[in-house]
Amino acid sequence: MKVKLLFLSKKYVKVNTLSSRNDMKKILIATHNQGKFKELLEVLEDLPFEFVSLNDLNVTQDTEETGSTYAENAVLKAEFFHKLTKLPTIADDSGIEVTVLGNELGVKTRRWGAGEKADDKEWLEFFLDRMNDEKDRSARFICVVAAKGFEKETKTFEGECNGNILHRPASHIEPGIPLSSVFLPFGAKKVFSALTKAKKNAISHRGQAAKKLKEYLENL
Repeated sequence: MKVKLLFLSKKYVKVNTLSSRNDMKKILIATHNQGKFKELLEVLEDLPFEFVSLNDLNVTQDTEETGSTYAENAVLKAEFFHKLTKLPTIADDSGIEVTVLGNELGVKTRRWGAGEKADDKEWLEFFLDRMNDEKDRSARFICVVAAKGFEKETKTFEGECNGNILHRPASHIEPGIPLSSVFLPFGAKKVFSALTKAKKNAISHRGQAAKKLKEYLENL
């Protein structure tokens, strides 16, 4: 982040050159998923930038997630939308790995089973039906956030959270992130969607990755 130095009382004082809203740098969070956009923004919103989504820019294009890892897909999306919009771009890829399913669903989480055409409720019902008779309900969420257009190289930041899958939703189903209503993190008493914003972002996979990204942006 660029700063300028003012000479005051024989001391140099750092002044944030992006302190005014009119000076804000626009950053794209490259997703059509409002649930993901909201969760990333919860961590980043107090930074002196203007964060916009693909929906805000009326961008309807998408890019095929052909990577075999979360990092590959996150970088692919960040670089694609940075090239398309010319804006510094943040993109994430995330998924859940369920022990009893051989660590599926992985990078294909939202495309697994009922598929992307199913709405959140239909997809979750399909998933819970598949898990219905399983005794081992342990799983982990992983998220990788990629940042393109800030420095020459694309940067990535990862977060992980372990927990158990409940048999039925214990809270409301959040748009775009239906599993948050049935995932109970180890050590927590509530599922993701029932936790306070601060608690969720402190322990969630996306919250951890976003906090690492935030530290990176603060030190540019």
